[in-house]
Amino acid sequence: MSAAIIFILLLVLMLTGMPISISLGLTVLTFLFTMTEVPIESVALKLFTGIEKFEIMAIPFFILAGNFLTHGGVARRMINFATSMVGHWHGGLGLGGVLACALFAAVSGSSPATVVAIGAILLPAMVKQGFPNKFGAGVITTSGALGILIPPSIVMVMYSVSTNTSVGALFMAGVVPGILLAAFLGFTTWNRARKFGYPRLPKASWGQRAKAFKDSAWGLFLIVVVMGGIYTGIFTPTEAAAMSAVYAFFVAVFVYKDLGMKDVPKVLLNSANMSAMLLYIITNAVLFSFLLTHENIPQQMADFMIGTGVGMIGFLIMANILMLIAGNFMEPSSIVLILAPILFPIAVKLGIDPVHFGIIMVVNMEVGMCHPPVGLNLYVASGITKMGITELTVAVWPWLLSMLVFLVLVTYWPTMSLWLPRTLGMM
Repeated sequence: MSAAIIFILLLVLMLTGMPISISLGLTVLTFLFTMTEVPIESVALKLFTGIEKFEIMAIPFFILAGNFLTHGGVARRMINFATSMVGHWHGGLGLGGVLACALFAAVSGSSPATVVAIGAILLPAMVKQGFPNKFGAGVITTSGALGILIPPSIVMVMYSVSTNTSVGALFMAGVVPGILLAAFLGFTTWNRARKFGYPRLPKASWGQRAKAFKDSAWGLFLIVVVMGGIYTGIFTPTEAAAMSAVYAFFVAVFVYKDLGMKDVPKVLLNSANMSAMLLYIITNAVLFSFLLTHENIPQQMADFMIGTGVGMIGFLIMANILMLIAGNFMEPSSIVLILAPILFPIAVKLGIDPVHFGIIMVVNMEVGMCHPPVGLNLYVASGITKMGITELTVAVWPWLLSMLVFLVLVTYWPTMSLWLPRTLGMM
């Protein structure tokens, strides 16, 4: 009964157009003060202790690093390197876009940042070369979603905070699925370009490729700093985030010199704004999680699910459908913070590995970012391409279809996610 009241209350508040974070906070406070005897002091205490986690500090640092890289010319050099490698195949610039998004995803941790950084440079170039606007928009909108699957990933940090799963293991688990999804999207791009006879670039010489690699090496080295540092145990994921922010600042300001010291305060302010917004959502989601636990809702739902004999396969189908539906109305951070505390105990009881379940959630979030009405990547791409959301939705469907096929693969083939962290002895 209390579960029904909580979720109806949350739904009603969200339908009024209220931001998710405020809807969560109001739901919790309304229920606690009218239906329970929980003292107000414990709510205040929970607010502080809930975000008193070392892992949360990684979020502002990854956002800051992403902003320095977006404004610091790193994306442009990565695009040049990517197109020099694959530009001579069918749909050359499009394939270069997929590869550039995968590379930029490995340094930024955010999907919208990847779409902005790569799309703003690549889309005008694709149109100039004779690609239809729709093709370029489809490639960048979906490939930009790799930003949250290829580590480092802000969404993985959110999942870790919600479920106490190792961030390092999650990061390593995202590497193989991230590369495979990039291959899926690349194949779709190549296939459509070949089918419709889209242009390709002249083949770059090995000398040109070496020069492009040398130009982008400073940006690419950040992948080694973050992933190598975590794997070797030199620093934790949170310390890796701080390192990446300092490194990105150094590269953007002193190496590439695309960003002047006078631009730094603006980048810091943008990062602070974005971090504050995410931390506010986290704070309210922690409260919501506290309410669910207090009312014993996840436990009851787990017992009910197992009682119906639905099994692991059935549960994963239901969880995927639920997350895809949620992707229609909410952005990834909110979905992870609301649904992880509910679905996670059921998954664990059914014997699903916590790290594998985290990757399934992240891939669902990726799909959600590429379809209406709330797909963040769609809105970002719409701003760059000046295309309407409906037109963009039609443009992305071939890539969205390959993402859904990949979702089924990653759901029922846990080895894809778990092989690397197990091989590295991280779980």
